[in-house]
Amino acid sequence: MRVQSITLLLLSAAAALANAQAPADHVSFHKGTGKLVVKVNDTPITSYVYHDDRIPRPYFAHVKAPGGTQVSRNHPPVPGQDRTDHDTMHPGIWMAFGDLDGTDFWRNKARIRHVKFEQQPKGGDGTGSFVELKHYLRPDDSVICREVFRCSVSVQPRGYLLTWDSTFSSDKEFYFGDQEEMGVGLRVATPVNQMNGGTLRDAKGRVGAKSIWSQSAAWCDYSGDVNDKRVGMTLMCHPDNFRDSWMHARDYGFVAANPFGRKAMNKGATSRLVVKPGRILRLQYAIWIHSGSGGEKPAIDAAYGNYLEMTAGAR
Repeated sequence: MRVQSITLLLLSAAAALANAQAPADHVSFHKGTGKLVVKVNDTPITSYVYHDDRIPRPYFAHVKAPGGTQVSRNHPPVPGQDRTDHDTMHPGIWMAFGDLDGTDFWRNKARIRHVKFEQQPKGGDGTGSFVELKHYLRPDDSVICREVFRCSVSVQPRGYLLTWDSTFSSDKEFYFGDQEEMGVGLRVATPVNQMNGGTLRDAKGRVGAKSIWSQSAAWCDYSGDVNDKRVGMTLMCHPDNFRDSWMHARDYGFVAANPFGRKAMNKGATSRLVVKPGRILRLQYAIWIHSGSGGEKPAIDAAYGNYLEMTAGAR
């Protein structure tokens, strides 16, 4: 028994030493033409496209879960393989607004221009980040407002956490209107959508697009099987946002978090959020990109808790 106990202790110590010496997953950014390719351990997990001749606003495309399975819809959609609706409006993960000071950026009627990286993309062990300045332009190219977009990507057990922190300001008054199509949205891979057997559920236990549409929750998850691998994305809302976000959820693979469309989401009188000169509106979200058991509720709750801990007291 003594020999067995010593052997177990040695094995345990060896395992602990191996874990301690295991290198951290490395996040890196690689610049291409009008885009950043985000890699974990030299494997691409998504591309942040900030200039596209067809889509006049930045977005994340080709989003991959741990293990390499693509969890966002093909961009552009592949005829015969994907639903091809909204091909330039649902490229992967994005932020846009159907009514920003009377201008429609969701349907690509106007341009969100990448101005510069205020903080150059910087990778590291376990995490990487960048800060981007964007301008929202009217059709005549006059500026409605500025957005400072702070983004980080971190590697966590069973998934990647992409944080989205945007502040909006201007020297002139502007407003956010009331539509369904407002906020942060994502489009999952075709096999993951509800129509193909995937599952859409939220933090309050609601399941399915009809139950979730227009309801608010801390998070909303879309999971499904791709080639027998369980993958998904969870859209997370920060509690410090000016208002809870209502989920615009659809069975064909789309969900967006919308804090603006009060009347559009059947929650009351028409909303009109005015931002005064010199004031700032801040919106915070995260996307949990997961595989395997990372899509189970305890893992999502843990990732959401990590997100809140990461952002506590930030700025």
